[in-house]
Amino acid sequence: MPSYLSPGVYVEEVASGSRPIEGVGTSVAAFVGLAPVGPVNEPTLVTNWSQYVASFGEFADGYYLAHAVYGFFNNGGTAAYVIRVGGTDQAAGADGGARGGTATATVSNGLVKELVAGEPAALGSFKVSAIAGGSLSVEVQDVEGEGAADRFKLVVKDGDKAVESFEVSAKKSARNYVVTQVKQRSKLIVMEEAAPAAQLAKPDAQTVALAPAVPAPAPAAPDTGAELEQLAPSRFIGDSADRTGFGGLEALDEINMVAVPDLMAAYQQGLIDLEHVKAVQLGLVAHCELMGDRMAILDPPPSLGARQIRQWRQEVAGYDSRYAALYYPWIKVFDPATGQTKTVPPSGHMSGVWARNDSERGVHKAPANEIVRGAVDLELQITRGEQDLLNPIGVNCIRAFPGRGIRVWGARTLASDPAWRYLNVRRYFNYLEESILIGTQWVVFEPNDQALWARIRRNISAFLVNEWRAGALFGTRPEDAFYVKCDEETNPPESVDVGRVVCEIGIAPVKPAEFVVFRLAQFSGGGGELEE
Repeated sequence: MPSYLSPGVYVEEVASGSRPIEGVGTSVAAFVGLAPVGPVNEPTLVTNWSQYVASFGEFADGYYLAHAVYGFFNNGGTAAYVIRVGGTDQAAGADGGARGGTATATVSNGLVKELVAGEPAALGSFKVSAIAGGSLSVEVQDVEGEGAADRFKLVVKDGDKAVESFEVSAKKSARNYVVTQVKQRSKLIVMEEAAPAAQLAKPDAQTVALAPAVPAPAPAAPDTGAELEQLAPSRFIGDSADRTGFGGLEALDEINMVAVPDLMAAYQQGLIDLEHVKAVQLGLVAHCELMGDRMAILDPPPSLGARQIRQWRQEVAGYDSRYAALYYPWIKVFDPATGQTKTVPPSGHMSGVWARNDSERGVHKAPANEIVRGAVDLELQITRGEQDLLNPIGVNCIRAFPGRGIRVWGARTLASDPAWRYLNVRRYFNYLEESILIGTQWVVFEPNDQALWARIRRNISAFLVNEWRAGALFGTRPEDAFYVKCDEETNPPESVDVGRVVCEIGIAPVKPAEFVVFRLAQFSGGGGELEE
């Protein structure tokens, strides 16, 4: 209360008891994949297709990231974060060596790749990869001075120009340190400990395995397995501390859905197997469960029939999560890179359908019975009998209907709990939780008394009444649709003494009419009574 020292009229601004809660956005997607160019492991916000092309290039044969982002915007998406985890700008050459993103190694005496056993730098303990495209080479040089026998110098060159250099130790005890230092300092290469030298070189020799950060779109079969290691699950999963892979998305709170379309590109090229696919998808589901405000949109392996996808879902991908959804089959789209149709994973287009549904109807409406824009055909036509096998196990089918186009014909999560069976229920709770969380930050450090509890009840109730009026909650009256309880019962003295305020909120969400049944019966004309 201000002090008044002289007579007069004073005007004061005071806060009203109502602090409106605004609904948060629900349509920001994130895509993790491969692209020819662009920043690596750096979440980049794009709001249209032109921005994506400017940052990551056009459609590239062998990759699905561009098609996923294009399908997202084409179906109504408005904002997406893109994380490029690798990619090269050209396909493999006729000799099987990748072009454009390949790094080669030379040593000071002119030998390429091989170092004879017994020389000071035991380089066979390391593997070096080029992060992005370019005419990169890594030259190994000797160093002078004390301890030179246990040290060597890596010089990264772009053509003939040296662009980076690192003096590192060859001692076994220092190898982890070397990997960490290069990882933190270099923008062009990645160094890691390789498999035992016997797996990477001829007998009695040690090698430095140098390869592109990701495979070329159509690579030759690797001789040593080094290329297989380049796309290990950790490439996609990443690390939250290093801001790599989809682990780096933990720092971005506005994301609501995550997809990894190029996981299937790696599988198709033989760079990972189904166990690796499962590892990445489990990591993606765990990420969404940890964050609690986003959904994982999963792709199935390509070219599987209805019985095969059922078997894969039950025996391999036995995920049980309310934060994940699976769509089947793959869809066919026009590919500007080849001028022909191309079969692509559905996750990018499905995320766009979610965004369009949220904008036109609201997040409370199930994102199904919606046209898939840009889809010209399906990899496999699903029948009703086949969907009868897939729908109960959480496989959302995409189907073609005569005269009605290609539509999403499923709206389930991968949860076994019936309470969280439907996508719109899970996503709507995500929306409510985030909206209330952000809209009630003013409560922190307020006096914890009856007046505060009443203000909390009033503000949350006002928000939920608007949701009920919009058709998001079930019930003919607000009292039937929700309740908000914040009083002496939820906040006893022992709770108040530790600085805690507890508000209990219950809502009745609307659920989709998944099974529509019309019962027809004959009755006698004029009688108006149904015959038993």
